Amino acid sequence: MEGKARSGERKAYHATKIRKAAQLLFYKRHSIPGARGWELKKKIGSDYLKVINLLNEYLAKIGLTIKTVFEEETNPPENPSNEQYDKARFYITLKDEVNVEDAKMMGWRIDDLAALCASIAFIISRGGKAPRKELEDLLRAKIPEWRVETSINKFVRMGYLIEDEDEMIYIGWRTRAEVDQKKLLDLLLEAEGK
Repeated sequence: MEGKARSGERKAYHATKIRKAAQLLFYKRHSIPGARGWELKKKIGSDYLKVINLLNEYLAKIGLTIKTVFEEETNPPENPSNEQYDKARFYITLKDEVNVEDAKMMGWRIDDLAALCASIAFIISRGGKAPRKELEDLLRAKIPEWRVETSINKFVRMGYLIEDEDEMIYIGWRTRAEVDQKKLLDLLLEAEGK
């Protein structure tokens, strides 16, 4: 009987922590969705990585997944340290690929998606960074001129792109979390060949 009681206590303990983790990741408190590792550690405890893994198992059943984005690093570390996890952003996203119809239901316009794809591909082709002016020139050829500055600012605000004080644009943390960059380039090259 004692073993069953302990098992029930453990389940209740983990259920409470999983619920708290879900709340932190689902509900936006800032302009950027998700939560940093240190925030999760503070609210859930030092075993937050275990709790995140348990939550991820539940989310997988409904087509969602938790992505871990190491913002300061362009390539995720193979064996991240606890310190790297504390600085990382944990973010819930769709497990499967998003098609155009799904994107429309999420509030994206097709021309915004095209501008974002073109921006990401352009930055990748420039070695991971590009001057804002060059990106603006590229987008002027693709979308109406009055939308160019607004679109870039929107992508920066949403975390898909990063802009530094020298007006250089880089791939943002959200692009690394949501976009399969290799597949994007393959699709663009395939379309170019047709």
